[in-house]
Amino acid sequence: GKTHVGYLHRAFEKLMEGRLWIQNIALVPRICVPDPAPMELCYSLAVEEIGGLKVPERAEWIRVLQLELSRIAAHLFTFGGHAATTGMYSNMYWGVADRDLILDLFEEMTGGRVYSIYNIPGGVRRDLPEGFLDRVSNTLDYLESRFPDYDNLLFTNMVFVKRARDVGVISQQQALDWGVTGPNLRATGLAFDVRRDDPYLVYDRIEFDIPTEPGGDALSRNLVRRAELKQSIHILRQVIDRLPSIKGPIRCPIPNPLAWNVPAGSVYTRVESSKGELAWYVVSDGSERPYRTHVRGPSQMHA
Repeated sequence: GKTHVGYLHRAFEKLMEGRLWIQNIALVPRICVPDPAPMELCYSLAVEEIGGLKVPERAEWIRVLQLELSRIAAHLFTFGGHAATTGMYSNMYWGVADRDLILDLFEEMTGGRVYSIYNIPGGVRRDLPEGFLDRVSNTLDYLESRFPDYDNLLFTNMVFVKRARDVGVISQQQALDWGVTGPNLRATGLAFDVRRDDPYLVYDRIEFDIPTEPGGDALSRNLVRRAELKQSIHILRQVIDRLPSIKGPIRCPIPNPLAWNVPAGSVYTRVESSKGELAWYVVSDGSERPYRTHVRGPSQMHA
């Protein structure tokens, strides 16, 4: 049989046509449970562009903070899933437990552990709690201390290495033909990342590398994510250093959200989620609800 992908997205897209622009903020994170932050951001970016909203600088840095924490949480979840498929359940338990530390930060930052509903058109809902950046830094210190354990149990464990090497090989050309993005594309040796190649928020003012691996196999895909975890920590360290000096509002004024007729227009916005390029195509007919939305999922476009 032939695989058909995309039914999950289609259901959400149709639901959004019957909801107010602001109500969809609570809906879109549920499209990707392990990494919901990019969903709400990408949708907000689309509404902001159509509506001509200028997001304050402080909100952009806070958004990066949320995005990179969400990327770390998603990768920790992925490591656990891959480890469990090779019988290494300890690594799965570790990944879930360490991910919970990120969810603790989200709960304090946004009020929600999994679905933050934190990005709204115009900025973010609330500013950071007092002392929050110190608690983020302490969590990053802990995660860095865990790398030797993760390496010994998973990434350099010959049981895992032998079971993952040369498994599920995707060539770079196949990845491009199929619309594969993110870590799975970078595991074929191609250093493409929307954060660097089509920057948004303040990513063009942050220093980071784009990890790649040449093998195109399951091992390469895991090693790319391991390296990305370190890069996200590196990005977050820079955000922690910069945020205290960036004052000002965390969102710009928006019309009454319950009677907000977003101007007519259409836009395509994209971000780099933990799984790869995530994009929204949003159409407004000038009414209080989207006329049409379409999700470009961050995985495989063609079966």
